[in-house]
Amino acid sequence: MIDNALNRLRDKRPAFEPGHVWLAGAGPGSMEMLTIGVLAAVMEADIIVYDALVDPDLLDYARPDAERVYMGKRGGQPSASQDEINRRIVELARRNLRVLRLKGGDPFIFARGGEEAVALHKAGVPFRVLSGVTAAIGAAASTVTPITMRGVNNALVLMTGHDKDGVTELDYAALARLDQPIVIYMGLTYLAEIAARLRKGGMDRAMPVAVVQNATRPNERILISTLEEVAEKVKSEGLRSPALVYIGRVVPVGEKLREMAAEFA
Repeated sequence: MIDNALNRLRDKRPAFEPGHVWLAGAGPGSMEMLTIGVLAAVMEADIIVYDALVDPDLLDYARPDAERVYMGKRGGQPSASQDEINRRIVELARRNLRVLRLKGGDPFIFARGGEEAVALHKAGVPFRVLSGVTAAIGAAASTVTPITMRGVNNALVLMTGHDKDGVTELDYAALARLDQPIVIYMGLTYLAEIAARLRKGGMDRAMPVAVVQNATRPNERILISTLEEVAEKVKSEGLRSPALVYIGRVVPVGEKLREMAAEFA
């Protein structure tokens, strides 16, 4: 059945041509959340330039002769710079290879896919984008947390916990007034500062918070706390990246739904 679906997909979508780069999202971790389009690209690529959060098992679906190039970026560890990655994928495309730039999550959601697309365009390299399940959505499904729920919220804020200069500079008072769930990518480093800014902006100290580590993977962990206590609790429990932080009234909804789901386990 998978083979038939892959063949039908190839008949309908643009061909993966030599000299092209496809920017693809491999989802948050579990291969259950991999799209069939990305799987097909993995199977066709001449070379796969992949990130740290890509499931190594996915690379087993590549052609035996396909080259695999690790260019992951992990905080606090030696990593290739974004400029180096941009130069590498351009150089590989100019060798007339079918280059798959494979990222965790979705390439256009806090994954620098936009920067790579700009670099490819400037270099005259054709590119295509293959969406992936972003971590916020994947972790929500894995932890049975509906991050949109009628009667609870009408919007959703996705933010990154830091930028190149440190903690993300936003109007935290406006975020507090919005009273809608916030999902923070890469938020552990500055979690204490972010929580303090939200409290100063008027958010309730008792606002529920969930931290999900290794979302969708076998070693997934979830920690439930409050805005006032979460940073210290993350530290005492030893949670590490990769992790997502959910802040808002959808968190207790998830707790109730996990109890319901457990009845059928």
